Amino acid sequence: MGLSFDFTGRRVLVTGGTSGIGLAVAGHFADSGAEVVATGTKDEAGQYEADLSAFDYRALEITDSPGIDSLAASLDSLDVLVNNAGRSLPGGRSEYEPEVFEEALAINLTGAFRLSMALHGALSASTAPGGASVVNLASMASYFGITIVPGYGAAKAGIVQMTKTLAAAWAADGIRVNAVAPGHVVTNMTKVMAESEEMSRPALERTPMGRWGEAGEISSSVLFLASSGASFITGQTLAVDGGYSIA
Repeated sequence: MGLSFDFTGRRVLVTGGTSGIGLAVAGHFADSGAEVVATGTKDEAGQYEADLSAFDYRALEITDSPGIDSLAASLDSLDVLVNNAGRSLPGGRSEYEPEVFEEALAINLTGAFRLSMALHGALSASTAPGGASVVNLASMASYFGITIVPGYGAAKAGIVQMTKTLAAAWAADGIRVNAVAPGHVVTNMTKVMAESEEMSRPALERTPMGRWGEAGEISSSVLFLASSGASFITGQTLAVDGGYSIA
């Protein structure tokens, strides 16, 4: 998006950094000089369509507690954690089924909390200007009832509150915690919706800017919150939604 940052010498972890917004965030950090660790659910980086050669790829299922602990143990220091991994309708099942609802919470909220806690020591060891930073990915589902994905929506609402709580708890440790709440963004996951006039029209009519966002517009916001330019910002959730939330 033409916005540059300097993260030279900094180590960044992006969960779900293999596609969509996560890939854009990981790529933007790498282009800004950071050493990027990106996670995905497949065994090897070469199994993805995207070129992940710029990253230190690690296989991780965000609901795998031992896997989270193992990843955290391998990182003695960390400057930025981006909790991006998540998905809705796991396995294509209804989130109105209690066990699927619980799974959605584990994927989209509990895993991010567990990983953040496991990496607290590594983050507190950061010497980055402005301190270490955690950036969580929230959603418009954090604020509005999205009837098709009740578990996902509840989890994303929890992300906003978790962001506030960890920010207050960790400020004295030199760790800032913020979140970005994207609006409708074009990714592989949303491509069908974006290309369907019938499905896309209600979102566009609600969005004052009258268009879908691009993944790079989300990554720029993530990098800003992680940068020293945001050194006095913590506990905040930034809506990057073309005005959707205020219309």
